[in-house]
Amino acid sequence: MAKPLRGEEILACIHRVALSRGEPFEFNRPPTSDEMARRQRDAASHRLTVLNEIRRLHPLALTPTSIDETLTSLQSGVELVLQPRLPQDIEGLRQATAHALVRVGRVDATYSYAPIIIKNNEITESATTRRILSGTLELLAPSDAVYRDGLGVRSTPTVTRNGIVLAHVTQLLATLGFGDPAARVAVVDRHAQLWWFDLAGTNYPRFNLSTYQHLYEQRVEIIRRHDRWRVEGGPFPTTAYWHKECLDCVYQWHCATDLEKVDDVSLTRFTNFSQQLLLREHGVTTRRQLAALNPQRARQARAKVLTPDDPIEIEDHLGRSIELLDDLIYRARAHLRGTSLRIVEPDAVGCPTADVEVDIDMESYGDATYLWGAFVSSDQPHDGIESGYQSFAEWGPLTLEAEAENFAKFWAWLSTIRSRCQAQGLTFAAYCFWAQAEDGAMNRAVSTPLAGVAIADELRAFRSSTPSEWIDLHAQAKRQLQTEGPLGLKQLAQAAGFHWRDLNPSGEASMLWYEIASSDSDQAPSSRQRILEYNEDDCKATKALRDWLNGPARLLAHRDDNF
Repeated sequence: MAKPLRGEEILACIHRVALSRGEPFEFNRPPTSDEMARRQRDAASHRLTVLNEIRRLHPLALTPTSIDETLTSLQSGVELVLQPRLPQDIEGLRQATAHALVRVGRVDATYSYAPIIIKNNEITESATTRRILSGTLELLAPSDAVYRDGLGVRSTPTVTRNGIVLAHVTQLLATLGFGDPAARVAVVDRHAQLWWFDLAGTNYPRFNLSTYQHLYEQRVEIIRRHDRWRVEGGPFPTTAYWHKECLDCVYQWHCATDLEKVDDVSLTRFTNFSQQLLLREHGVTTRRQLAALNPQRARQARAKVLTPDDPIEIEDHLGRSIELLDDLIYRARAHLRGTSLRIVEPDAVGCPTADVEVDIDMESYGDATYLWGAFVSSDQPHDGIESGYQSFAEWGPLTLEAEAENFAKFWAWLSTIRSRCQAQGLTFAAYCFWAQAEDGAMNRAVSTPLAGVAIADELRAFRSSTPSEWIDLHAQAKRQLQTEGPLGLKQLAQAAGFHWRDLNPSGEASMLWYEIASSDSDQAPSSRQRILEYNEDDCKATKALRDWLNGPARLLAHRDDNF
C-alpha cells in the first residue's frame, strides 16, 4: 500500500516526496542538527503550552485516545476536540493532523468542523489596506472572531505551508463527512493569537483549496509512479532539482552532487520550480547557458511590442513569463565568476568612513536582546577613546526591564564616545549589518518606562543625523554588489577574506549557546565566552566588509560585462 501524503508534503519538493518512499541508492540518514532539534523542541513546547491553556479555558473539551473515539465524538457533535486522531484516506492517499477541531455548524444530521493548528511562528504583518479575522483562545469559534484592520497575512513560505496543511486537513474532514462547506481554518501563532481564514474562495490564493488541489494531484501522481517503479524498475520517477527545502533536507548533499555535475540551472538561487520548467522548455538547462543570456533584453521583454519583422530571442519569451529574469542571469554570472560582481561603477563602490568608527552587533534570544557588542577603530589614537571590542551582556533572567537596563549601559558608553568625538572635532560613525534587527531591538529597549524619554529622544536624533552616523552595511552592499544568491554578512565577509573563529558561526547556533550560558551548568562560563567571541567576530566582520568595499571590491567585474 502506498504511503499516504502528509500535509507538510503538499508543498514539498516532489523529488523528496518520491525519495522518502524508497531511494534508488543506499542512503544513511544524517543526524538531526542541533539547530533543527532546537526548532522542533521549541515548537513542541509552544504547542503543549497552548493546548494546556485551551484545556484550562474549555474544561469540557474532549481529547480522544483512538480513531474510533474521535469519529464518535464528531458524529455526536462534541463542541471542541483536542488532538484528534484522524483516520487515513486510503483512496485519496491523505494522512492529516490537526491540534484541535472546533464545531462550526451542522448540515442535516451531520456536524461540520474546522481544524486549528498551533505554530511557533509569525502569521501577520502590518498592512494598512488589509484586514484579518482574529479570534481568541477563550472564544475559539469563527463566529466569535472579529476583523482586525491594518493587518495582513505574511507571504512567507512558513505561512503558506501552514495554509496548505490546513487545506489538507479540510479535505480529509470533507472525505470523512465532517467538512465545513466554507472551508474555515485557523492558526494559533507564536503569541497564542488565533487567526481565521476561509479557503473555499480566492481570498488566499497561495493556499486556498484550488491551489491545494493542484499541488495535491501532482504529488499523488508522483506516488503512483513510484509504486510502479518499485514493481517494474526502470528510471526513477523524479530527478533532483534545487528547491528552498534543500537547505534543511536530509538528501541535500546527494542531490547537490548530482546537480553540480551537470551545472543544473535549478542551482541558480533563488529560482522556483515553475521558472525552472520554463527555462528547460527553452533549452536553458545549465547555469552557464542562463548566464549567457542578455539581461538587458530580458528586462525589456515585458514592455516590448514585437512586430512580424522583429527577430524573437529566448529572452523575449522567457522575460514575459519570468519576473526579474535579469536577476537570475546575474546570479548565474556571479556563480560562474566565482565572486561577487559590481552593480555600480568602481568609484561608486564603498562605504562612508569616519575618524572614529564603531561596528555594532547584538545577540537576541526569543524576543529579547541580551548582548550588545561593539568594535571601535580609528586611524590614530584619540583622547578618551579606546580601540577594540566592548560588550554589554545580561546573563540573568531576560525580562523587559533587564533588556532595557543593559541597553541603557551600552547607549551611555556609545554616547560618551560620540561626545568625545564632537569635543575633539572628530567625525563619528556607527555601523551594523541589517539595521532592521538592531533598530527593532533598540526601539523595544527604549519603549519600557525604565528607559525614560531622554534615551528615546537621543536615539531618534542619532539615527536621523546628517551626515548619517548610523550606517547599514546590508543596504550599502545590496546597492553595490551582485552575488549568486545570499546577501548575508557571513557570505559577504568571507568573500572579503574574513573568517570566524567558531566552526559553526550562526545566529541560530548562538541561541543554543545562550541556553547553556544563562544556566547553572558548569559549561556556562565557556559558553558565555564562545558567544562573546562570536559577537566580536561579527563586529570585526562588518569592519572587514567596509574595508573591502572601500578597496578591493572596486576591482570586481561589472555584472553587465561581456560574458
